[in-house]
Amino acid sequence: MKILDWIVLIFIIIIIIVYGIKKTRKPSDSESYLRGQQTLPWWTIGLSVMATQASAITFLSLPGQAYDEGLRFVQFYFGLPIAIILLCIFVLPVYYKLNVYTAYEFLEKRFDLKTRSFAAFLFLCQRSVATGLTLFAPSIVLSSILGWNLSFTTCIIGLLVIIYTVSGGTNAVSQTQKQQMLVILLGLIIIFFIIISKLPSNVSFQDAITIANDTGKLKAIDFEFDLSNKYNIWNAILGGTFLFLSYFGTDQSQVQRYLSGKSLKECQLGLLFNAILKIPIQFFILFIGVLVFIFLQFNTTPLHFNTANVALIKNSTYADQYILLEKQFDLLEKKKLDAINHNLEAKTVDKTENIASINNILIKEKAIRSEAKTLLKKFSVQSGVQIETEDTDYIFINFITQHLPQGFVGLLIAIIVLAAMSATAAAINALSTTSIIDFYKRLYKPKATDKHYLSVSKVATFSWGIISIFFAMIITLFDNLIEAVNIIGSLFYGAILGIFIISFFLKKIMANATFIGAIIGELIVILLFILNTYEIIDIAYLWFNLIGCGITILIASLSQWIITINNRKKLNLILIKN
Repeated sequence: MKILDWIVLIFIIIIIIVYGIKKTRKPSDSESYLRGQQTLPWWTIGLSVMATQASAITFLSLPGQAYDEGLRFVQFYFGLPIAIILLCIFVLPVYYKLNVYTAYEFLEKRFDLKTRSFAAFLFLCQRSVATGLTLFAPSIVLSSILGWNLSFTTCIIGLLVIIYTVSGGTNAVSQTQKQQMLVILLGLIIIFFIIISKLPSNVSFQDAITIANDTGKLKAIDFEFDLSNKYNIWNAILGGTFLFLSYFGTDQSQVQRYLSGKSLKECQLGLLFNAILKIPIQFFILFIGVLVFIFLQFNTTPLHFNTANVALIKNSTYADQYILLEKQFDLLEKKKLDAINHNLEAKTVDKTENIASINNILIKEKAIRSEAKTLLKKFSVQSGVQIETEDTDYIFINFITQHLPQGFVGLLIAIIVLAAMSATAAAINALSTTSIIDFYKRLYKPKATDKHYLSVSKVATFSWGIISIFFAMIITLFDNLIEAVNIIGSLFYGAILGIFIISFFLKKIMANATFIGAIIGELIVILLFILNTYEIIDIAYLWFNLIGCGITILIASLSQWIITINNRKKLNLILIKN
């Protein structure tokens, strides 16, 4: 990076951190530290909720996914408005009326302590691992750009988050997220116009749309029903709705954000604000990825986007083979550019054959990219150097560093760091609140002073920050980061959501039956994931949310029926004896 980029990056990050500390320093009690002062307006809640979900993974992974697969991933969010409306009607009024710190407190009131503890434990498991991945994602990319050691980069980002989260608690997270989200949205708009301005002078925005459409990048909706298809309308509406019901309704990292509103109406408006804007924003980020794809059709496109991997293999015994693949790839690039230019100039009657030619070249390019990844795997095995061969998450950051003007590179890297900070801060804040309220205060020290709880809460926040850094250092990078986070969530959310659905709507099912159902539901989801991993079955991960929830409710219903019958038998025996 150039000196101007460093100035922009450091300036933005310092301003955000100082703002968060100044705005919320010295919380007076444990309630304001863990839950906030419940004074936030709806638009701050909405931005905070959005920032919690929009981690650095969103801005690293989504454009790369759009470059590779087009707009299909936007279907993932189609269940969000449905989930938010249901939560605003049925769940938020209950949480607000009960004045809870965590979502899991409600479960003890409805069931018992073991059910509350089990749900809170599942949250701690999935959120701690997901937070490690959230922190690791920008670290591994930024370390390669800045030339820093990966562990050092991870620690720097993690410690920056810990500073203001420990200092100000929940309110600090929400206040800084508001500013972070505004910077992020501004940065994305700037990138959009920069990409448009950098297209060749003879290529209009309409031409770019035409190319994207011809290459299938604008296909956003798939109506084919297929359990193995990760992104279709049925998967999104059914599996996605259940995922978002659980995420926004039972995940403490989100519940904690909207319960800090100054009234129930403000909380509901904040969530609805997120429901209305989330799909357009995700579509916009994906569309930026499509524009990057279009831009690179007229510019030099690397065979492999992870420059660190390229440097390694070019200094190995596989260098000649890799360079040969690069030459083959470059020849295809030239043929494709000629076909695209011809297509833009051609009359309508000439286009069908030409479009087929462009798409055939794209298929061949993908095959050569796969060969390059195979070479990298061979190099990794031979050298003993562990490397990640998937490069989708490096596409956008590669574009930023190679093609954006000075200053804007710093702005975009600041966005990635801020997004990582906001999501990580919300997560460790929620992990701290859950561990203190649902375990420490409830089971270990129920009658300590408020000063003690405030001190322990800060220690817990710091500890979860360190644990997140630890997970970030040992976790393995998945093929696609945004999928990885949602896969981790899908392993746990179904059972948790099943517990909450029973608690709200199935009043005849009691604690023991619910507990049995949740354990069996969780075990079956984990089993399905293992079978998926070993390719014994093929089920898209979003279905795990629906399956886990459905099995939890089904087993709980059957268990309650059995328990009720046994109780009746026991009662009859007692009556007969008497």
